[in-house]
Amino acid sequence: MDIVKYWKTIVDTLQDGLMVVDPIGNIVAVNPAAEKLTGYSADELVGSNCRELNCTGCKIIGTGSAEKWCGLFLSGQVRAKQCMITSKNGRAIHVVKNASILKDENGKIMGAVETFSDVSVIIQQQQEIASLRRSFHLDDGYHGILGKSPVMQRMFELIDSVSQSDAPVLIQGASGTGKELIARSIHDTSLRKSRPFIKVNCAALNENLLESELFGHVKGAYTGADRARIGRFEAAHGGTIFLDEIGDIPLSTQVKLLRVLEEKEIERVGDHKTIPVNVRIVSATHKNLEFLIKQGLFREDLFFRINVFPLECPSLVDRSEDIPVIVQHFIEQNNFKSGKKILGLTSEAMEKLMTHAWPGNVRELRNVIEYAFVLCSGEWIGMEHLPRKILEETPSDCGSPVEAKMEREKLLRVLRQVSGNQSEAARILDVSRVTIWKRIKKYGIDLTSLST
Repeated sequence: MDIVKYWKTIVDTLQDGLMVVDPIGNIVAVNPAAEKLTGYSADELVGSNCRELNCTGCKIIGTGSAEKWCGLFLSGQVRAKQCMITSKNGRAIHVVKNASILKDENGKIMGAVETFSDVSVIIQQQQEIASLRRSFHLDDGYHGILGKSPVMQRMFELIDSVSQSDAPVLIQGASGTGKELIARSIHDTSLRKSRPFIKVNCAALNENLLESELFGHVKGAYTGADRARIGRFEAAHGGTIFLDEIGDIPLSTQVKLLRVLEEKEIERVGDHKTIPVNVRIVSATHKNLEFLIKQGLFREDLFFRINVFPLECPSLVDRSEDIPVIVQHFIEQNNFKSGKKILGLTSEAMEKLMTHAWPGNVRELRNVIEYAFVLCSGEWIGMEHLPRKILEETPSDCGSPVEAKMEREKLLRVLRQVSGNQSEAARILDVSRVTIWKRIKKYGIDLTSLST
């Protein structure tokens, strides 16, 4: 018996969806499992284009047939690629795709065959388990981010939601709040998690160096460019690029960045050849970009492109109930590095930390614990091991976290009202100008971020 004659029966009994396409992506055959998975009948699928399924794992070129149509025909195969397709009713379905091209006896490409394994239930179970672990505090944080407060739990839920799309994300928050950790967690929970995560500190480079870092350059593009170099966008192809402190990008570079977002291609410095890039954009800033727009320092069209999904990173004073768990985490880290066996803080020392305003946020708290580790030789960190700056604070300097938050919000409101004029703010609040200056420093307020 020639079993090959029964190939259709074999294919039709597969539990995985199977689809055969021609060299320009038109569907020529599907099995019943593909009909069940997509919600389309065979009559609806056959003759239509595979782009109808909106597969996130496809790299469509669309300028011809075979290699000029799709990245699959260039690579020859796809193995165990996790992606999403869209069903007839518009539902996103998580699948694992395998695909191979088909050639005739002369080596000419005839088309391709693709199989889809539905893993939606598995993905849903993973998300539910992750949610339960967070609810019952079974993990040391969420992808490195520590916090059990309601505001942080809400943040984790938002990260879970946005990570399932490729929408650009803008993370805003004061310095030291953990914006990079949030960017990394978005990448690590996304479908791009196995691809590169590339960070660019936009504030650390001048205009020429920044363009070279972002887009690369060709040999001889400028003095010292003795060899060609790829940029961060090319390095991040298929993954995520994190543009930290995007508010510091010069206007000339903003124009080029906007083009990359719109056309999904870059040009290396000194070259006119375009290079296609497929990256997810995550940006962060501690500045008020809308205020910079009013000043003519930031392009409004770029702002709308990067601010599709805004995330606000809360300050430590807004989640003071997280301080004990963060402190314990830093203690465990320092125990491991130093070889000490410090158990924790005395109640007096912890109370002092709980009432501090933390203008430097989590970064400042980490530095305080590292300082205390240098001085502490016993098992418990006490008041005598804390930095002088914190010890010398009076109740009126710090107050309770709630009082500090209210004072900060009141000061911000007045400063915005007077466009950052400290003398006028002092008059309205009936305090000295020096007091205003001290409070601005205490709460880490950036006057350039205040809108009129």
